[in-house]
Amino acid sequence: MSRRFTPKVVTANALLEGDVVYLTPDDRWSRELHEAELIEDEAHAAIRLLDAAAQSGLVVGAYLADAKAGSTGPEPIHFREVFRATGPSNYPHGKQAERDLDRVG
Repeated sequence: MSRRFTPKVVTANALLEGDVVYLTPDDRWSRELHEAELIEDEAHAAIRLLDAAAQSGLVVGAYLADAKAGSTGPEPIHFREVFRATGPSNYPHGKQAERDLDRVG
């Protein structure tokens, strides 16, 4: 018996900066998970992953990550994706530092 398809987002790393990015419904790469396209159809997910893999000048390592619908957009299900979405936990840098600056300014 085949496994039931669970919702996914397409994620990768930006080629030049290395940041985690997500494919949006309008074919942009965003550093914000809540802007990602939540894909609920297996065939559509396969097509979107092929689209992402073809953008080798922009991103590397594209794959489908399990996600769920949240109040502000897709949310990660697994710890690995939570970590990728929020950034390292040893001290604020990258996404975390930018968020801290937004709160201060």
